[in-house]
Amino acid sequence: MSMPIRIALVGCGRIARTHFDAIANVDGLSLVAVCDEVESRAREAGASLDVPWFTDFAKMLADAECDAVVVATPSGLHPAHGIAAARAGKHVICEKPMATSLAGADDLVRACDDAKVQLFVVKQNRLNPAIQLLRRAIDKGRFGRIYVANTTVWWSRPQEYYDQAPWRGTWEFDGGAILNQASHYVDLMQWLVGPVESVMAKTATLARRIEAEDTGIAVLKFRSGALGSIQVTMLTHPKNLEGSLTILGEKGSAKIGGTAVNKVEHWSFADYDDDDKQVEQASTAPQSVYGFGHAGYYRNVLAALRGEMRADTDGRGGRKSLELILAIYESAKSGREVALPLK
Repeated sequence: MSMPIRIALVGCGRIARTHFDAIANVDGLSLVAVCDEVESRAREAGASLDVPWFTDFAKMLADAECDAVVVATPSGLHPAHGIAAARAGKHVICEKPMATSLAGADDLVRACDDAKVQLFVVKQNRLNPAIQLLRRAIDKGRFGRIYVANTTVWWSRPQEYYDQAPWRGTWEFDGGAILNQASHYVDLMQWLVGPVESVMAKTATLARRIEAEDTGIAVLKFRSGALGSIQVTMLTHPKNLEGSLTILGEKGSAKIGGTAVNKVEHWSFADYDDDDKQVEQASTAPQSVYGFGHAGYYRNVLAALRGEMRADTDGRGGRKSLELILAIYESAKSGREVALPLK
């Protein structure tokens, strides 16, 4: 159990470097191979990391001696790549969202169950210090009854971003602003405030030449009776403005803001707690919207694979936020309130 966990990665695109850096910074993990269908990306990653590179995923699974595979390909390909890895006996570490459909998510969960391998879904924003502080306040009951929750993702993705790859902004492989860019924020809403009973939503493609939406707003009713809202756009001028989460309750109110839920912007409770001393140090200044959570996420993966603790976010946990996103899309398409769980 003291041997390093050997990790291979498929999909050497935008998020891959964050994974490479996190794996390198966690003792007990070792990157052993990379793969991308674009030869130049695979070669560049392999050369810079001094590991074998592949353009054929099946060949990497057959030839690279690894214990787990990171799936960082376009979202619509996550189930197929994860299932192939599971059937090869590899644990699966899947980027968000784990699929673009519930059927795909369920197929991936089932394949990992059948192969008796673990499935992890990357939700690194849960580990932001400010979000962890907020979670403790909820767990301690400091808010009392929660009345309202809101998440706002005012980001910017110019047309050039979507034009970089033909799969971006497509329903089959990517989804829109809510499924792709805001999926972590939808996850935080259900993880922090609890299960959602129903949702109503409107989405629009206002400015970008893509199939899916560049803007969307949803109204949530939680099973607890609390109300919530999700506001998302990729049209903010000229750059990312805000990625925030606000909770208002009978005994407290808090807002975690910044561009990527990285800064405590408001923190007020009726009763004092020693956690209040940590508000200032809980704020961070990440260089990108990915934040600093990937290394912590991989430490949990390592501990789970060694049998020392449970996975923070497994396949079933990752499915919850996907189901909520798909309910938002169903409501926007039908014009009706949609109940959860989806049938």
